[in-house]
Order: sequence, then C-alpha cells, then structure tokens
Amino acid sequence: MLESLKYFFGQGSEIEFRLFTLAHILPVIVAIVVILLIYKFRNQIASFKYEKAVRMTFGFILIITEMSYYWRIASVTSLERGPLTELPISICGWVLILSSFLVNTKSQTLYDIVYFWLFSGTLFAVITPTAISYTGPTRFRYYQFWMAHTFGYVALMYMTFVHKMRPTWKSMAKSGIALFILAMIATFANNVLGAGANYLYMATVEDTASLLNILPKNYWLKMLVMGVAVGTLFVLSYLPWLIKDKKAKKEEIEKNIAAS
Repeated sequence: MLESLKYFFGQGSEIEFRLFTLAHILPVIVAIVVILLIYKFRNQIASFKYEKAVRMTFGFILIITEMSYYWRIASVTSLERGPLTELPISICGWVLILSSFLVNTKSQTLYDIVYFWLFSGTLFAVITPTAISYTGPTRFRYYQFWMAHTFGYVALMYMTFVHKMRPTWKSMAKSGIALFILAMIATFANNVLGAGANYLYMATVEDTASLLNILPKNYWLKMLVMGVAVGTLFVLSYLPWLIKDKKAKKEEIEKNIAAS
C-alpha cells in the first residue's frame, strides 16, 4: 500500500507524458465540453436557487487543487524540486487562486486579471505541458495539473456566460500591471534562490519540448520577445470583444437611421 502511494504521488525517472497524445488532448476536450454545457444552460444556472452555493463549492475546489500541489511538494521528499523552488510565483498558480476568489466575489478586477493571464500565460502550459513530462496518467500530478490548468478557464467562462462579466480596454492595463509586478517578484526570487529557481521560466527553459525553447538565449532579448508575445496575446484575447462591440455599435446606428 505504501509503495503504491509513493508511486502515485511521485514521478518517474523517464518521460511518461507525451505531447498531443490522448492523455494530452482528452483533458482539453473535457474542459471544452463543460464550458459548452455552461453556455447552453447559462440562463437556468443563473436562476438556480443554489447558484451561490455552486460558486462557493467551485471556489473551494479551485483553491484545494492549487494547495494540493504544494502539499505534494512538501510531503514527497523524493521529488526533484523542493518547496523553495516551487513557491507560489507563477501565472498558472495565481490564476487558480484568483479564480477561487473571483467565483465567490464576482470582482471585476479579479476577472480582468484572470482573463488576460489565462490567454497569455496558462495557454502555453496547456499547449506544451512540460511540467508533467515525468508524471503520466497513473500519477497524482497528472490529474492535479489538468484540474489546475483547465478549471481556470471553466471558472472564467462561468462568470462570463452566467454572470455576464466581460473585459474592457482598461482590463488589459490592470492585468498588465499585475503581470509586471509578478514578473518583478519572479526575477527577485530567481536571483536570490539561484540554481533550481525558474519562476515564470525567466531564468532558463525546461529540459523537455516547449514553446519557450524557441526564445533567444540572451536574457534581455528573451525578456523583450516575451513581453512582445504577451502584449500581442493580450490584444488577440480582447479581439472577440472588440469585434462584438463594433458590430453592436453598427447595428445601433442602423437601427437609429431606420427609426428616423
């Protein structure tokens, strides 16, 4: 029994998870299906008598999912990385924490940060989940990872469809400032902790295939490219809302002309 638990909560010495296999694609499909169901039944959910309780439960699951990552790091001494190099200084981790408060408070500021951080940072982890290369579907970390990296999207879409929340141009600025602050904290932590610390992947790349591997080796050039890439993703993330607003404005103008 003890050996089974050690295996389940541990990690392999060889790569167990490979990109774009069923183990990679299936969790993404499940998340998309859940989001589509939320959209389809958004009105029924909004009017549900215990909707607030649903959000509170959802928030609890989100925060426990994030906490379980650190419980595992602190408890399983055989893992390569320890608590000091796995502090909560990451976009994905904070998205989960902020999402748990978002679903309970309906805070517009939290929505703004979560929205742009999801589509500019967490998206990379979903496309190339290098963090679970040594933990396949028979390991705890595999399930914790996918819950952590898909529940944020589910929470965001829940608030978007059920509670009609949405970002604005100002949202982009707030999210950008919050990301800059996190980047400064990550830089400080990487410098102080030294070897092994790689918060926001600003110190080095992972040892397995990742989109980040194409970045320049020069630190400052890499920071510039990352900044441009994040800014571009911010704009692209807002594009659907921009198109929707322009379409609504056009329809309003046409309606006013027809009425006059």
